[in-house]
Amino acid sequence: MTSPRKQWSPPAKRTVEDTGLNMGLLTDLAIKTIYFSGYLSGQQLADNMSLPYTGVVDRIIDYMKREKWIEVRGSGGISEAAYEYIISQKGSVKAQEATNRSMYAGPCPVTLPQYVYAMRAQARRPSVNREGMLQALEGLTFDDSILMKVGPAMNSGKAIFMHGPPGNGKTTLASRSARFVMGEEMWIPYAIDVDGQTIRVFDNVNHEVVKVDDKESRSGSTGVRRDPRWLRIKRPMIMVGGELTMAGLDLVYDPINKFYEAPYQMKANGGMFFIDDFGRQMMRPQDLLNRWIVPLESRVDFLTLSTGRKIEIPFNVLIVFSTNLPPADLVDEAFLRRIPYKVEVTDPTFEQYREIFKNVCAAKRIPYDEKALAYLIQEWYLIHVRPLRAVHPRDILDQLLDMARYLN
Repeated sequence: MTSPRKQWSPPAKRTVEDTGLNMGLLTDLAIKTIYFSGYLSGQQLADNMSLPYTGVVDRIIDYMKREKWIEVRGSGGISEAAYEYIISQKGSVKAQEATNRSMYAGPCPVTLPQYVYAMRAQARRPSVNREGMLQALEGLTFDDSILMKVGPAMNSGKAIFMHGPPGNGKTTLASRSARFVMGEEMWIPYAIDVDGQTIRVFDNVNHEVVKVDDKESRSGSTGVRRDPRWLRIKRPMIMVGGELTMAGLDLVYDPINKFYEAPYQMKANGGMFFIDDFGRQMMRPQDLLNRWIVPLESRVDFLTLSTGRKIEIPFNVLIVFSTNLPPADLVDEAFLRRIPYKVEVTDPTFEQYREIFKNVCAAKRIPYDEKALAYLIQEWYLIHVRPLRAVHPRDILDQLLDMARYLN
């Protein structure tokens, strides 16, 4: 595993001005955070807002004290950061006004320009070679011709269309390849601010956080802590299936909490967006492909706020479409031409099936028997003219184990 690219990491923030946000937005967030918690110390407020106490949160607290929005409740220590604060009567009115605008009270957002700069600075992914692909797919059996297509496709960063019968490993091939190509780490913000509107980016379901120790969290040149509004994660692989809708590809506004959730492709920025069961979504395949034409060609995506304003977001996403359906049944040739890399994942040969069977036996600690496999192939496949599937050895052996446990 490599470290995030040295040319960019979140720079330290020492002042309110460094955050790029105005005092009004910062005090709104701070007063909501205290309001929802009941009371907080200065350091706890800084931790909840993901901002440094010295130079930033201490100034926010001073401002709120001057406005008589907060009062000192007590102290948990001797330092100023240990003073505990509660909302005053006047502050309760201010907190209500702030929550009416937005209920968001999580880590402080970064600005849109800061996000755009960071995504562009982290755009380039490591390239893949044959040795790397074989390493990523260790323990799996695929025809070499498939790997010769997938490897260059991954390097291109362009859309990939995987098709073929079910059960032959399209999803596994994509996820294992992504683990290698996306093996590098990157930084993303918890949230983004656009004209006072908050877009939540970090998703603990789809983003895997990489722990950063105290030494790494500080700038090598100054020793000051890097901007804590950013998280280091493994480059994401986000997978969706038939549940995908067109609405899920734009900003999702929560009318109750009054903030936005980033769409799938924005959460996948810097990584892979895998659309499984392509053609089984509620929208037409052509509509879904049309949605990606401009972003794939320009590397820019346009998202719309509820106010009608459109914002421009870097589109550094490797999109993989996967389907069990024949491509010609989904879209016409003109559409397929827009997807430069098409990979057919075919049924395994008898020799490949045998290798898969042996590997699964070894993994499940079942003695391999050549005669038993020959009998299975003859009686189950050849006589009934059934196609081989790469997933069958696992399914068959799992059922045999279940039966053995039952009979004991």
